[in-house]
Amino acid sequence: MAPWHALVRTHHITSRKKVAHLRKAADKFSCYALLRIGGSPGIMYCRGSERGVREWVATVQGLRYKEFQLVSKPAMIEHEPAQPEGQPGLLEVESVKEFGDAMEKRGISGWWKRAMGFT
Repeated sequence: MAPWHALVRTHHITSRKKVAHLRKAADKFSCYALLRIGGSPGIMYCRGSERGVREWVATVQGLRYKEFQLVSKPAMIEHEPAQPEGQPGLLEVESVKEFGDAMEKRGISGWWKRAMGFT
């Protein structure tokens, strides 16, 4: 079964209560999630099964983040990255650079840059 992923952009991610809710959802749906927390922009990446990614994105939408944008809808990953994703769960980074480095490490920086409008 091929993995799926999605990318969300928001105004910011600062609520620890919402982050805790997203952490529980990542565990519940067996997804890997990466959040860029703190200032603007807030960025969220999710990877897992089709159902897991769709459910996780629905959870994000339900939290009513300011300026919610699904910049890359849930879709099958076109090519499997060289680096394995690791365990399901939620990780946080504090800068866009760190987020970009994580995307590079996973072999999907080109996809991420296109979705974010950087290229």
